[in-house]
Amino acid sequence: MPIREAVADDWPRIWPFWHRIVAAAETYAWDPDTSEEDARALWMAPGKRVFVAEDTTGAVVGSAYVTPNYGGPAAAVANAAFMVDPDHTGRGVGRALAEHVLRTAAADGYRAMVFNAVVETNPAVKLWTSLGFTILGTIPEAFDHPTHGRVGLHVMHRAL
Repeated sequence: MPIREAVADDWPRIWPFWHRIVAAAETYAWDPDTSEEDARALWMAPGKRVFVAEDTTGAVVGSAYVTPNYGGPAAAVANAAFMVDPDHTGRGVGRALAEHVLRTAAADGYRAMVFNAVVETNPAVKLWTSLGFTILGTIPEAFDHPTHGRVGLHVMHRAL
């Protein structure tokens, strides 16, 4: 599966699934009503390395970014976010993006990666633990899930 650095022209191909995922309010602690302009500023912000995964036809089926989680003396800890077009889940897109981002972050000199708010009901928790992430703690009832009600948010970590 081709994975490459995103360019500005990729945003119109990312936005439809980005919007669908965030509007569902099941896996991201971002406002479900985020405008396209604000979403683009969030996802494609300067300082983030953004990637896209493409299928065999060249369609963008997933995207991810890596960025410092902290600044200054703690800048060696990365943060990342991943989105896979819901029409392409279960095909290894998320795993391929995750492996790519982990390799890239390590090559860029990051020593660890942390996820600050992983919804505990998110199926990706299984992926992250299979890739060596551990749950450092859970903030109880921190996320109002549309189906499950109040659920926790995991803080997850992996050394690189």
